[in-house]
Amino acid sequence: MQDIIRQLEEKREKARLGGGQKRIDGQHAKGKLTARERIQLLLDDDSFEEWDMFKEHRCNEFGMDADHTPGDGVVTGYGTVNGRLVFVFSQDFTVFGGSLSETHAEKICKVMDHAMKVGAPVIGLNDSGGARIQEGVDSLGGYADVFQRNVLASGVVPQISLIMGPCAGGAVYSPSMTDFIFMVKDSSYMFVTGPEVVKTVTHEEVTAEELGGAVTHTSKSGVADLAFENDVEALMMTRRLVGFIPASNREKPPSVPAVDPADRLDHSLDTLVPSNPNQPYDMKELIVKMVDDGDFFELQPDYAKNIIIGFARMEGSPVGIVANQPLVLAGCLDIKSSIKAARFVRFCDAFNIPVVTLVDVPGFMPGTAQEYGGIIKHGAKLLYAYAECTVPKVTLITRKAYGGAYDVMSSKHLRGDVNFAWPSAEIAVMGPKGAVEIIFREEKNDPAKIAEREAEYKRRFANPFVAGARGFIDDVIMPHETRKRVCRSLAMLKDKELENPWRKHGNIPL
Repeated sequence: MQDIIRQLEEKREKARLGGGQKRIDGQHAKGKLTARERIQLLLDDDSFEEWDMFKEHRCNEFGMDADHTPGDGVVTGYGTVNGRLVFVFSQDFTVFGGSLSETHAEKICKVMDHAMKVGAPVIGLNDSGGARIQEGVDSLGGYADVFQRNVLASGVVPQISLIMGPCAGGAVYSPSMTDFIFMVKDSSYMFVTGPEVVKTVTHEEVTAEELGGAVTHTSKSGVADLAFENDVEALMMTRRLVGFIPASNREKPPSVPAVDPADRLDHSLDTLVPSNPNQPYDMKELIVKMVDDGDFFELQPDYAKNIIIGFARMEGSPVGIVANQPLVLAGCLDIKSSIKAARFVRFCDAFNIPVVTLVDVPGFMPGTAQEYGGIIKHGAKLLYAYAECTVPKVTLITRKAYGGAYDVMSSKHLRGDVNFAWPSAEIAVMGPKGAVEIIFREEKNDPAKIAEREAEYKRRFANPFVAGARGFIDDVIMPHETRKRVCRSLAMLKDKELENPWRKHGNIPL
């Protein structure tokens, strides 16, 4: 018995050391934490229960039979974040470069399977050189097994990926199917083919950071949601994100005691919208002044900046915020912003998080680049997401809501539950100037008549009352009472029940 206990302690110590102290020191020299240090920071103290510490690869090719490390390059198990259950896997770059083997994949699949059984989020800490070449098709099969779990878990339990080192080739497709991707600047990258292959095939010279670094994917490609300066910051913000989302699709999002009064008024909002309809303003000011304690967790802030998405709380309960940003492209919807918002709305709908939509949209972005890029199909993604969405939906039009973009942005016609407008709202097919030039084109050479027609159009249509008369706007509210009215609406909707017709799945325009 003593001999078995001694072997147990030896194997545990070998597993904890991973690839050895020299390689651990190498991780630290690069400013990176080890797999176990990351888990320790992510989870609550003394809450981690590790599984499969002694699991080893079964490969005998290319001398692998003589090189076995307990755990096989990934640390898996479960623990808690702020007292709430999560499952986690953390790839260990010190063991075979974190490469994925058949047994490595089996360990990841086990925690994902259990997460779906009990209803808890999966957090993956990715730091891997890719498939373990020595195992050939076995490692590729392992990736496919993980991909299958990602698909089955989608919309069932939240999936969060942290890219904390290399993630290349087929390995990128697992994080790409998860709900959120966080990256670390200067130490993480994602790409399907590396700089060397790119140079060989296309003759382009590009660094790994330029091709697939954190800044690239948070500002150009939109693949990642947020980029952080170091591992510690990324892990702390992951803990914060977990606080906004439910454990599974069978639960409500976690509430906290509300301190900020639900009926708080903010008279500074009465002057937020400029009198000049062409002058921009910052929609984030409204968001911060409307939500609990000004706490807004924005996602993808550097990508498609003409639309804002993120989480906040109203009366202690999480909500998803979607808002046009007049400061960028006048708040127009384009390809990137439509995709960005659509995916976020679908996440909120899958996990029972109410959606609050703030609208100031002059329409869809015109131009050949948008049309050739498929704005028709991509814009329809946002329309589809809102139309399919069954969670509580509260919409506020602050200024412009023109054309098809009015319909798309959670209008009453797409089953918006409560739709408000400020007195400054203009709801019409298009802006007064463009509308008059079309309706009265025969008078376009007479500036005086055109000005008169434009003033008439503004009186008749550039206001929220025509839509209100049709019941498309439930109330015109003063800006300073926005928080109070939105909070009341969400409280009224908390037990909302709505089901779509039965189907295997819809066919969203991808």
